[in-house]
Amino acid sequence: MGGIVCITSRSLAQREREHPLQCMCGNNMSLPLLAEAVTVSGTEKETAAVIFLHGLGDSGHSWADAMTAIRLPHVKYICPHAPRIPVTLNMKMTMPSWFDLMGLSPDSPEDEAGIKRAAENIKAIIDHEAKNGIPANRVLLGGFSQGGALSLYTALTCQQQLAGVVALSCWLPLHKSFPQAASASGNRDMPILQCHGEMDPMIPVQFGAMTAEKLKVIVNPQKITFRTYPGLVHSSCPQEMAAVKEFIEKQLPRI
Repeated sequence: MGGIVCITSRSLAQREREHPLQCMCGNNMSLPLLAEAVTVSGTEKETAAVIFLHGLGDSGHSWADAMTAIRLPHVKYICPHAPRIPVTLNMKMTMPSWFDLMGLSPDSPEDEAGIKRAAENIKAIIDHEAKNGIPANRVLLGGFSQGGALSLYTALTCQQQLAGVVALSCWLPLHKSFPQAASASGNRDMPILQCHGEMDPMIPVQFGAMTAEKLKVIVNPQKITFRTYPGLVHSSCPQEMAAVKEFIEKQLPRI
């Protein structure tokens, strides 16, 4: 058995050195994920929101830092923390994880109940934002690795029309259930930006390419953008984050 798998974008030491800029905790106690999330507030009236989900073993703090660096003044960025659960892939060690992971290949068994439960929790955040003035079509989902996987699954099974998805270094969970699983989705015409490092040892770029091809039979293939980055491992890079910022600007323009 190998060592512990921690699918994050930054080292723990980096995260300990960094502090999220202008972040504050959510205050809605009826939604634990939102109540504890790191929120980067807009600097003017917030007319849109980005919900960004971290990878296995990480927290919302590191991605709140990343979102702060590319923030738009009219956008709120919500970076929830995954619950701590035992993860099969890591010898049942308890760690932040959106759902259980049994393996990292397309044929690995999957935690169907956990994936669906996690997606409902993210949809509850979308509903909360809608009740507080930011409609679903002004909400963009995003995530890295396991968080990107959950953002894809959530958007593709969401009845409300969303602004788009940013899916970094990830895959489509329960891929064999699609396109049927998206039959009631309001997101058949949703733009998706998918990015992947060409040297990713955790989630090989081939898995990302397979995901992009699968997505083309679920949503309008003209709305799928798949970008790869030479030399990039299981992480993000400035070029990728610039692409993410450009995508958010396009899908969530100031109104």
